[in-house]
Parts: sequence; structure tokens; C-alpha cells
Amino acid sequence: MKLLQFLKENELRLGVKTAKGILDVKEAADKFEKGVPVTLQEVILEGDEGVAKVNSLVNLALDNSRSELFVSEETIHYAPAVTNPEKIVCVGLNYIDHAKESKMDIPEYPLLFSKFNSALAAHLETIAIPQEAKHMDYEAELVIVMGKTAKHVTEEEALSYVFGYSVGNDVSARDLQFKSGQWLLGKTPDGFAPIGPYITTSDEIDPNNLSIECRVNGEIRQKANTCDMIFNCAVLISYISQYMTLRPGDLIYTGTPEGVTLGYPEGEQVWLKSGDEMVVTIESLGELKNILK
Repeated sequence: MKLLQFLKENELRLGVKTAKGILDVKEAADKFEKGVPVTLQEVILEGDEGVAKVNSLVNLALDNSRSELFVSEETIHYAPAVTNPEKIVCVGLNYIDHAKESKMDIPEYPLLFSKFNSALAAHLETIAIPQEAKHMDYEAELVIVMGKTAKHVTEEEALSYVFGYSVGNDVSARDLQFKSGQWLLGKTPDGFAPIGPYITTSDEIDPNNLSIECRVNGEIRQKANTCDMIFNCAVLISYISQYMTLRPGDLIYTGTPEGVTLGYPEGEQVWLKSGDEMVVTIESLGELKNILK
């Protein structure tokens, strides 16, 4: 099932992607099932039961042909797929070829950094380039959405703690990233963590075998598969959970493959500029599109 969040009359709504359009879960629940969770966080907290309730609601709406409960995807105002995670944990250099192109050592352990909630952006949202940034870059990434509280979990059980997966872009200002020994400044300006359009529930996804690509103004810049990760999703969840408690709704950006602008020879680097369109596509998850300004 593909869930998303959108704005309707300035209210954050939960939607489900269907063949008839986007089901407005709140509207449908008012018509059919009062006990159905109507926010994303409620669905995540109820886990499999919450997903089953929403799926049942979708079938009711489809069977009853209630067209007024569905919204055209072309007209909705997307919100970030997750809007209020406690943590956004990001993984650097998690593909061997990306580490090599960045002229950095292949990490022995996952290299972690963070972003703030203010960095979240939605599908189709325009992202502002900070005034001081000159070297803007893209990073196509698979994003894990946690579904359960995870502390000291094993690799074998780690994926059972996942609610779903989404498409992300670890937008980066390289000149700010390397201004000091800490990456934070170049990684978490406003809008630098677009995610969406959907969260695909974990029962439908094998995160270890998904094609992933990034196109800039229609040109393919990155093309790989998540099987090429140095540390796969289970390893990342287990590792992170040894040091910090992961909560339902937390996000893990799992790293990017080769092909970023930073990896080009210095004379061939063409940094992103205002008006450039970034499109990240991940197999079975969807397409995330943003434009810089």
C-alpha cells in the first residue's frame, strides 16, 4: 500500500494511492469506519493492524464507487511523506563507488550524520538555494521509515521494525559541507531533505534489490541498485539502534550511489543552479521531483 500526506484547506490529510486516485482517509473514515486511523502517525503506531484497517477502508470506498472521496493526484498539494520525525539519521559513503569518487576511504562502520525537521520538503516543492551556497549537489537515496521503537536490535530482526520505505534526496551544498570538519552546515538547510511522494509499506518491498536513479533536467546522473550498499538496511538499523533509540516515524536516509557532481573531475563539475530539476526514482516506490530556486 502506498500512503502519502497532502494539504487540504491547510489541514494535513492522509491519503492512499489507488487506481481511482488518492483516497482521502479522513473523509472515507467519516463515511464508513470511525475506528480507522486517519493520520500517518496513528497508522504507524498501530502497525500491521492499522495498515489492515486502512486497506479495508480503501476496499470499501472502491466497492461503493464513492468518487467524491478520491482526489486527483494532479491537483493535490503534497506534503512531505513524513512531517514530524523525532530523528532524521543519514548515512554517508554507503556505496563503494561513491566513496571512491568522493576520494574518501571506504568506511569500516556506517558514517552517520543528521538533518533537522526543517530540512524536510515535499514532492514538487521548490527548494531554495542558500545565499552563500555555490556548489549545489543531489544525492538519490532510499529512505527507511521506522515503525516500532528499536533499541539494541539484531540484524536478523531489524527489518521487522520498519513501517515502510520512501524516496529521498540528500540535497547538499558541498562548499558549506566542507567549510569545516562537520558536514551539518551543507546538509540541513531548509528543504534539503525532500521525501516522497509516498511511503510504500514494508510488506511490499525488498529493500536490498531496488533500482535507483537520479536525473537532472532529464539527464541520468546516477543509476545503481540498493544491493550495492556497503551496509544494507538491516545492518544500518541494528547499528544505529546500539547507540540511540529509533522511534516510530524516524527516518534513515541510507546513502547515495556514484554519479554526484562532487565525484566528477574538478574541471567537469557543473553544480546545480536555480531552475534545475532533480528527479529521483526508486523501483516500486515512485518518483520524487524538486526544482531549485
